[in-house]
Amino acid sequence: MAAAAFLARTMPVAFPDIAGLVRRRSFGAAAILVVLALAGLAGYLVSERHGLNLLREESRHRLDLLAAAVDSEVVRVTHIPGILALNADILDLLRQPAEARSARQPEVNRYLERLSAQHVDSLAVFVMDARGRVIASSDWILTDNLLGADLSHRPFFQAAIGGAPYRQYAVDGVRDEPGYFFAQPIRDERQDWKIVGVAVLKASIRGVERQWLTHDAPALIADGNGVVLLSAPREWRYASLQPLSGEQVAELVRLQFDGRPVGTMSLDIDVRAAAAGSVVRVSGRAAEALAPESRGRDFLVMSRNLPGTAWHLLVLASVRPVRAQAVAHGALAAAASATLILWLLYLRQRRRALQARLGAQAALEAANRALEEKVAERTADLTRTVETLEAEVAERMRAEQTLRAAQEELVQAGKLAVLGRLATGITHELNQPLGAVRTLAGNGIEFMRRGNLETAEQNLRIVCDLADQMGGIIRPLKSFARKSPAVPSRVDVAQAVGSALFLLDPPLRRAGVVVDNRCAAGEHFAWCDANRLQQVLINLIGNAADAMNDRSERRLEIAAATQPGGGIALSVADTGCGLPEEVLDRLFEPFFTTQAAGEGLGLGLAISRDIVRDFGGELRAENRDGGGARFVITLPAATGDNEPENNE
Repeated sequence: MAAAAFLARTMPVAFPDIAGLVRRRSFGAAAILVVLALAGLAGYLVSERHGLNLLREESRHRLDLLAAAVDSEVVRVTHIPGILALNADILDLLRQPAEARSARQPEVNRYLERLSAQHVDSLAVFVMDARGRVIASSDWILTDNLLGADLSHRPFFQAAIGGAPYRQYAVDGVRDEPGYFFAQPIRDERQDWKIVGVAVLKASIRGVERQWLTHDAPALIADGNGVVLLSAPREWRYASLQPLSGEQVAELVRLQFDGRPVGTMSLDIDVRAAAAGSVVRVSGRAAEALAPESRGRDFLVMSRNLPGTAWHLLVLASVRPVRAQAVAHGALAAAASATLILWLLYLRQRRRALQARLGAQAALEAANRALEEKVAERTADLTRTVETLEAEVAERMRAEQTLRAAQEELVQAGKLAVLGRLATGITHELNQPLGAVRTLAGNGIEFMRRGNLETAEQNLRIVCDLADQMGGIIRPLKSFARKSPAVPSRVDVAQAVGSALFLLDPPLRRAGVVVDNRCAAGEHFAWCDANRLQQVLINLIGNAADAMNDRSERRLEIAAATQPGGGIALSVADTGCGLPEEVLDRLFEPFFTTQAAGEGLGLGLAISRDIVRDFGGELRAENRDGGGARFVITLPAATGDNEPENNE
């Protein structure tokens, strides 16, 4: 009975401990399995990434070799059409009427035949007249020669007859053999360098094909339309990288491939993604051209643009070996993790007894020391940070003051430069009234001597009017030349435009510029400094006049409009040559100028943009649809919110 009583007392206590231990061990085992699985997965992913990177490097090296091979086979003969364009016999043949060319044609044919046989590994070298007909060819001796062929619809002829050298892979439709065409316009110096014909070289691509066939892995060349020109395997030739529409296929067949089947097979390869290396799966009809062990497998595709052409060179490498190696590395990582876990469990069991003897007081003391050290470190760091920030704020304030002073000096220098350019015109404007004043004053003295006071009074009144007229000329110049800080106020945009046009009127009239000023007084009021806005307008109008120097139509349009979101848009447009894309990107950079050396510092537009931004506006440049450039000044509108209060 005593034993039974003992068991009754102990059983309810022992079973919960055993169940908890089982649960903890089950959780630990599950955690270990999860860790091993994650380790194996991480090992697989790291190995796969490393293997793909190595495969990319190998593919890049292969791309380098193939690109060099293609360049040596295709691009090395690009200078031949240029030589033909300078040949005197060819120019004489093109100068002859069509009915009189038969006498000189054999001599040119033999010259082209010698050039093709001795110096150029090509399929044909031929010359076309301005209508697109072949009038001389190196293959004249063959029955299927190109003489008389009409190739005017070919893009390489259309581009060359327009003045631009052109390259194109195509099938000529006469000899039914593909090649790479190099076209060069032929200009006649006796006809003021008019384009009188086109010199064309059709290069052979057989050497390139032989180079491709030495590689076991798939590789191909695609043109700018995504059509495969050369490939290994050969079954991929004339396939498309991406599916093409029926209209695209019909246009390519007509202009380039002369009836060849194009785009009947799609490889589903993105050239842009392949530039950095992408993994694709070749399936369907494209996979049937591969070896049986490669069908349905993933490939790493690398692409590169061939220099001087619109071609894309692509190579494919199977990723199957990489993934097999990644699986092995994943298994090794899982095994290594298992070994490490066992070692850690052993250390944990060994150290458990030691850790049990460590007191809570030691842990608390260590924590206190660590906390005190961290507090001291953070305090020191914060002190240093505050000191550094204070020094940076002071330095930035000094730099801002220096920058504003320099900007003021640049603004004043810009004003004086404009006044210097206007000095001749202003002198001319003042000379006439000064001469009239001198004459009228002398006449007034004579009339007073004679006693004719009424006529003398009339002369003096005219002198007063002329003095007022000269004052009206000088007053805007004094206001414009005054060095003063920018003080925003309510400015009539039309008045600022009128003052700028008044100052620039003499040079604009001398340059023959027609001014179309569409700004009406009292319509648009901006919140800015009138003097600074006038300087910006003078700079933009002067630049517009310079841009129209070599144009027959010289028209300057100035307009102002209210923007939908508020603000005033003031535009200055010209009929000049416009702004190229590369100039637009750098137009507002300091010291960047499109003028000749010594004619400008390249600071006018940069200073003008800074002035407009000080007003809270923006200055941008764009090209007009009908030709010429347009500069748009965006200014805040003068409203009750930004105007100062009137305390009077």
